[in-house]
Amino acid sequence: MANREELAIIRGARSGRADAQLELGKRYLFGSAGLPRSLPTALHWLDRAARQDCAESCELIGSHIPLDLARVHATPLAPWYERAYDGGNVRAGLVLAQLLLEDGRAAPDALRNKALRALEEAARAGFAEAQWLLARRPDIAASVSTACAAGAAQGPAKQEAAAAVRGTAPLRERAGQGERRTAGHPGAGSLDAQAAPDQPWLRRAADNGLAEAQFALLEQSWAAEAWQDYLARALPLARALVDSGGGKQIRRLAPSEVTLLSRTARLLADGKGGTAAGEDVGNEEVHAFWELAAAGHDRHAQLAIGLWYARMQVDGARVQGGSGAANFKKAIRWLLLAGEQGLAEAWYALSRIYLKPEFSQRNVADAQRYLEKAAEMGYQVAQLECGNNAWRARRENESNDVRAVFWLQQAAAQGNAEAAAAIRRIAPRPEDAAHTETGALLGCVGDLTAHPLLAARLELAALFGLTRAETLLLDVAAADQGHCLVVDIRASYGRSKRRLVMIDTAQERQTLDRIVRLFENVDCGPGGPEGNYRQRLYRLRTLMADAAMAGRLLDGSDGRMVPAGKPECGNAAYGMAA
Repeated sequence: MANREELAIIRGARSGRADAQLELGKRYLFGSAGLPRSLPTALHWLDRAARQDCAESCELIGSHIPLDLARVHATPLAPWYERAYDGGNVRAGLVLAQLLLEDGRAAPDALRNKALRALEEAARAGFAEAQWLLARRPDIAASVSTACAAGAAQGPAKQEAAAAVRGTAPLRERAGQGERRTAGHPGAGSLDAQAAPDQPWLRRAADNGLAEAQFALLEQSWAAEAWQDYLARALPLARALVDSGGGKQIRRLAPSEVTLLSRTARLLADGKGGTAAGEDVGNEEVHAFWELAAAGHDRHAQLAIGLWYARMQVDGARVQGGSGAANFKKAIRWLLLAGEQGLAEAWYALSRIYLKPEFSQRNVADAQRYLEKAAEMGYQVAQLECGNNAWRARRENESNDVRAVFWLQQAAAQGNAEAAAAIRRIAPRPEDAAHTETGALLGCVGDLTAHPLLAARLELAALFGLTRAETLLLDVAAADQGHCLVVDIRASYGRSKRRLVMIDTAQERQTLDRIVRLFENVDCGPGGPEGNYRQRLYRLRTLMADAAMAGRLLDGSDGRMVPAGKPECGNAAYGMAA
């Protein structure tokens, strides 16, 4: 409660006396026995005193009123910060630059140039906020360089003359006053002597302890895969986070802090950073990083904690030297959390747990379900295993060969050599005469406009290497499985065998889509418009005979009909017999 003296000051301030307004603003600024400390109230009275040309009020505003409060004030405060800066207050110049440059407010060119010089001066004096502004705003940094170059071109004499005109100290004197005023600021005074002239502002702001700059610099090091530099900066921060979380009241970590802990633990666990921090880091400390990051919902940390409880690696192999028995119940909890956040390795690790004989709840069906989840998310090892499992189970379900080829194709697309070899074994492309001669007839039998379905079948044969019987009897729509072609005509041609043909290129996919649309509403069975096998074979023979009479096909030495002139359109071993 205000005492008599303070009540008199309040009455004088309300009556418009500048000295009373200044005194009341100071009491609210620093607090007193009867008046609480209140920056907004202090700014109100100091602003009113400054309007009456009170220089001390401008100095107090420039020294103690932060940027956030200045932004929301009812009246513009830039003139008071400018006046305080002209009096040698570097911090006031920083706030002036932030108000005019960062917020994009309109200002005369002279005032804008002054703000640029003030920002550069504050950055060199060690103000991390100024260095961070220059680091994240290249346009402002470029303007600062231009303004400083123009100022240097004027020469010292003109700068001192201009300073004398506006009644302020020269720049070099004002810089010295700013250093005295900011003696308690981190990094002030000693930074310029230690930093090289071309050192980036971002690194200087991070060295001064600004959290935003530190995390931005860490992000750059991570993107550049500079593991040593990342660990040198991240390890002390991670240790500080662990120490701050050791008390009873654990604060909620920011997402950037959780990422910092997780990445630091990953680098240390993988041995990528070496001893960048100058000392070895024990497993217990790495585990503490993992635990804190996992509590912050980081999926990589949850995976690491789950594997630690299971005492195994991702592939299910037991960790050598692991102490204590595995706790699969806790491991499953953490691995489920990691998998639900999109980590395929977690689902694969779960599939390994459910296959372990020592796990009391061992379940092969659950293991397969988790394995397929990992494969669906693109985990190469899981895709290969799904493909092999489906191929081994093809006798139980004939369509498993299609699933096998699908998973193997996905793994092969990621560069898995074992999957590519399995595909060549499961779905080969024979190049013998029986599989190439029918397709070779496409360019030799003449105009097939009157027989569009037969033309499409011959195109399929040329594209995928089908035999004559497969070409004429294949149910095109049913054969298309998206990633492969199932060639199965055993119901109409008992001597044939079911086989798969891979669709390798986009051109093959587009051609097959066009042919499937052509057969979309066509019955490919014996009762359809193409007739039975004999009728289809007769139609093909008729076209071949017409082509032979026209000179497009010639009799071979063994009496067979072969394409004329173009070896690639036929094969000498092709015969007319059924």
